[in-house]
Amino acid sequence: MSSHHTAAAEARASCHRCHKRKKRCDRVLPSCRNCRAAHVRCSFIDDDSQTASYPVAYVRNLERKLQELEKRPGTASAALESHMLASLAGQGDHDLPQRDGSLPFGDVAQHGYAHSSLSNPEVVMDRDSSTPGEPMPGPSRPDTSVEHPQPQEPRQMQPLFQEPPPQPRPPYFVDELKTLSLEATAERHLGSSSGISFARLTQFVLRRLTPDKADFVFISDQGDNYAGDGLFDFNSPSDLLDPSLFDRLNDSISTQPLLFGDVVLADIAEPNDAVLSLNLPSDQSHVSRLVDFYFAHSHTLYPILNRGELVQSLQRLRDNPHDLAAHSPSTLFRIWMVLAIGSTAYSSVSLSEESESRMYYNKALQYLEQAVASGDMAALEAIMLQVSYSFFNQLGPNTWFLVGMAARLAVGIGLHTSSTYVGMPVDVEQRRKRIFFSIYMMDRVVSNALGRPFALHDDDIDISPFAGVDDEYITPNGINPPRSLQPCLMAIPLHILALRKIAGKITRQVYSNRQASDLDTPQREAVVRSLHKELIDWRRDMPFPLPDVNDQVPHLSTSWFDFNYYTHVAMLYRPSPLLPTMDLDRVKILEEAASMSIRQAYAMHSQRRLAYNWLNLLALFTSTLSRIYATTVRPESLAATLRETRAVEDLDLAIALFDTLGVKFPAANKIRGMVAEISRRYKDLRASG
Repeated sequence: MSSHHTAAAEARASCHRCHKRKKRCDRVLPSCRNCRAAHVRCSFIDDDSQTASYPVAYVRNLERKLQELEKRPGTASAALESHMLASLAGQGDHDLPQRDGSLPFGDVAQHGYAHSSLSNPEVVMDRDSSTPGEPMPGPSRPDTSVEHPQPQEPRQMQPLFQEPPPQPRPPYFVDELKTLSLEATAERHLGSSSGISFARLTQFVLRRLTPDKADFVFISDQGDNYAGDGLFDFNSPSDLLDPSLFDRLNDSISTQPLLFGDVVLADIAEPNDAVLSLNLPSDQSHVSRLVDFYFAHSHTLYPILNRGELVQSLQRLRDNPHDLAAHSPSTLFRIWMVLAIGSTAYSSVSLSEESESRMYYNKALQYLEQAVASGDMAALEAIMLQVSYSFFNQLGPNTWFLVGMAARLAVGIGLHTSSTYVGMPVDVEQRRKRIFFSIYMMDRVVSNALGRPFALHDDDIDISPFAGVDDEYITPNGINPPRSLQPCLMAIPLHILALRKIAGKITRQVYSNRQASDLDTPQREAVVRSLHKELIDWRRDMPFPLPDVNDQVPHLSTSWFDFNYYTHVAMLYRPSPLLPTMDLDRVKILEEAASMSIRQAYAMHSQRRLAYNWLNLLALFTSTLSRIYATTVRPESLAATLRETRAVEDLDLAIALFDTLGVKFPAANKIRGMVAEISRRYKDLRASG
């Protein structure tokens, strides 16, 4: 029997964090060993419903200490209270959430914001918070108090056994941006391209809407501020890593970083009898619709599979449904994942429930381990299918970790270098190039959203992209010219690949350019203009006419290309480490780009072809932030600006979009309320002028 069984109280069940991570919990109160080692707040501290067993030795030891304290008049109460507060904190006061009501970004001027931004067209943004060696201000700064404790004011003692009442603070844009970004990962670091600094800057310029230039406080429809409504405290590492908080964000999403080394992947979703006995639906037309939607939607984003091979495998499975030994694990995994991805992609557009998709996904997991063990290419395909699924429904390992694993495996195979393809049949070469550049596109999407370094670097890649032709024109000996004047379906992912390359340039040259300090202002502006020209050329070179395959696929419409064009222009022109100061011309370009991106998203929404996934929710949120910032920061009278521009109308469109997104993402409802409060204030100002 371990020593803690005789020396400490023990909970009757594992803590929330250990349970979610599938780790063995020692259940020691008030904080388990795993939580103490990770320097996070254990759920035992706050769980009033938790029951515990107390060894006799432990109780007698407490009685003895109490008797000793009672023999010392005048010191017993304070000493015992300090002991209890330390016990409540588990590891000391540095693990308690901050409750001092401080601003989310501290002293703004100290971090590079210009207070003159409200009276002149030049606005200064804080430096890149992800720069090595430079602390991140406010709540986005990692909690380092464990290693470097700072002097604190003496704690005012409260009555015995009573914690100080919490002082919740209202929400801020940076909180919600982090919440959305963390959908893709349970880790805390978010770099500059994620928009964290820009969200903080937008929160600051909103002081213009308050009479005393104080912080803008968001009020709910019921008249109360949003504090206490389940918001995260990003100063608190326990809040950041407490799984129950992520569960409250979205019950359908698991954000625990379950790596291949931590658990058996088949255990992520526990199989039940319904899953184990699941066979292909008897409605063959339904299966065909899901397969068709997969190849119209996901395949035109990430062309991982060969449709002819999948259709043949599906037919063999229909002919011999009970002879599973005749089908390889890779084949079975591939079939179930195509059904899962096709179903969840359709649900993301139609906002239908996703139980069917999860059943297919759970069924696929039964074959995952064997599929991964079938060879490098089979393992790579299995990981990428999971990434494709996670863009819509994050059940299982999170997107960022999976993309990183796929990138490392692809580089290990040598898919990034031309020497690997020497002597390879053309059809195999094209298939592997499609797989590699699909990983490349996934890496750019996820890393840009989180502001993290890319897993694949352009300087390391010396192969040309895949050909923009469909499988029927590719043979082992060469590529035949298409017989139709209509663009091939593969022209779509090839054009999207060009956009991802430009996005990578924006990140490297605008948000993480180490040579930026050596450039003068005209040179920096030239970088932005050059990238903007590339975006214009990309938009002009869009495949035309677009393939008419399915009228519910977002990226088979011109609105999707316009939406992406304008979101990338907004990313280029918002305050950045390359150009932290804003002049009026750049503010107007940002204003127009943000306005058009919101309107294009609403156009897809009206056409019933907007994908309601977390990536689009994040893109819409940052576009809305850009619209608010560019409107509020203009130097002229704000009332006049609101009368002359479409700012109020744009925010109302965004509110309608967040309303719909709130069906799937509870966080969208909170953002909707915040934007509605600004819209109300805008309308009051416009009417008062």
